[in-house]
Amino acid sequence: MPHTIKILHIDSNHPTLWEQLEQAAFTNEADYRSSKTEVEAKIHEYNGIVIRSRFKIDRAFIDKAVNLQFIARVGAGLESIDTAYAESKGIALIAAPEGNRNAVGEQALGMLLSLFNNLNRADRQIRQGEWIREGNRGHELEGKTVGLIGYGNMGKSFAKKLKGFDTEVLCYDIKPNVGDGNAKQVSLEELRAKADVLSLHTPSTQETDGMITADFINAFAKPIWLINTARGKAVVTDDLATALKTGKVLGAALDVLEYEQLSFEHLFTDETMPEAFAYLLQADNVLLSPHIAGWTFESHQRLAQVIVDKIKSLYNK
Repeated sequence: MPHTIKILHIDSNHPTLWEQLEQAAFTNEADYRSSKTEVEAKIHEYNGIVIRSRFKIDRAFIDKAVNLQFIARVGAGLESIDTAYAESKGIALIAAPEGNRNAVGEQALGMLLSLFNNLNRADRQIRQGEWIREGNRGHELEGKTVGLIGYGNMGKSFAKKLKGFDTEVLCYDIKPNVGDGNAKQVSLEELRAKADVLSLHTPSTQETDGMITADFINAFAKPIWLINTARGKAVVTDDLATALKTGKVLGAALDVLEYEQLSFEHLFTDETMPEAFAYLLQADNVLLSPHIAGWTFESHQRLAQVIVDKIKSLYNK
């Protein structure tokens, strides 16, 4: 029965999550400050844990969580969890990619349009007293081919937004038969041959970390614009900076960066700024945001609701 289920919340979330679990007779406890070691020392007391990204749920943690029945991550990915080991222990894994997919799709579109029309640069110039029209002549999305790598919740959301434009939308995914009326699934070779825009919608895995290298970029037939609202480690920043300098990448919109820490709350682990990042900061054709694509007021509540619903369904089977 739910009233016997004790849940530890180690990150703050929308009040909906706590309130609805309480209404459903689950027992909630919060600990937003203790270290991982301190949480490990008491995790055996709990049946469930709700996290965002404060620390990694690894084998050592799972071994101490002897009564854990589920791990719920209020977000899209599960890369901060040793999923195989958790599942081997019979622990259910819960995530909420459907909770912020609309927010990510909207931001990807907004970043692309801003990049095409030099909006951020033009705004900055006017604030500095410069009125430059010809230098800010933009590009239209109509007639372009947008290639998506990864066609899950986020990729599908972006493709749906693109339906309002006269574009060709292609997708590549390691899973077969994921294409739909909004995007045609193609081989990576076909995507590289046709794409004007490359947008990443992949999880963080061994295959995707460091995926966008110089060789990967140079395999595209045309110069491309790059959008990354997925995970920062997918793009090798040194190689991206080089491609921007040579014109192989016409512009980049990055909501995520290679240098982010696991928690996504901080950028660098030390005071040294990488040379490639210094280049991105001064480049006129680069648009940056601090991992906020899925971070809207609406998605904050929606993520919480999805997690509540999935936890409740776990015990109502």
